[in-house]
Amino acid sequence: MERFDFIEMKVPAKPEYVGVIRLSISGIANRMGFSYEDIEDLKIAISEAITNAVTHAYHENDEGEVTVGFAVYEDRLEVMVADHGGSFDLNEIKDGIGPYKNTESVENLREGGFGLFLINTLMDKVQINNNYGVIILMTKYLNETEVDLDDDQISTTQ
Repeated sequence: MERFDFIEMKVPAKPEYVGVIRLSISGIANRMGFSYEDIEDLKIAISEAITNAVTHAYHENDEGEVTVGFAVYEDRLEVMVADHGGSFDLNEIKDGIGPYKNTESVENLREGGFGLFLINTLMDKVQINNNYGVIILMTKYLNETEVDLDDDQISTTQ
């Protein structure tokens, strides 16, 4: 079993907390040795994912939560954003998650699906589970050479 550290954060589903998560991912990615450009990509991708959850997951008067999980591996960072506020059961998520395909009707997931296309171009791998709310699992590899070894890659070509 591959070793990793797991960090989980829960924030209220409010736009003002996006910055807190951006700072967190910046700190984690910096500690791992990601380049400045990769850290910026990670910050944009996580902002999009959280904004998507904040905007669409809850009704105005509903005080929802967004759960963010960071799985820190030696060669990559996996970031999970879930709009249902529960804790992550990693094995369950990985069993029930599939690759995001450009052909999927993004409207079926959430309106304003442009964020998903952006996330898809910034990250090395994007997977989505929408069984109970939406969980977006995004992977960024430390060394881009590793990406080529992963055969279930998402092509960013249209």
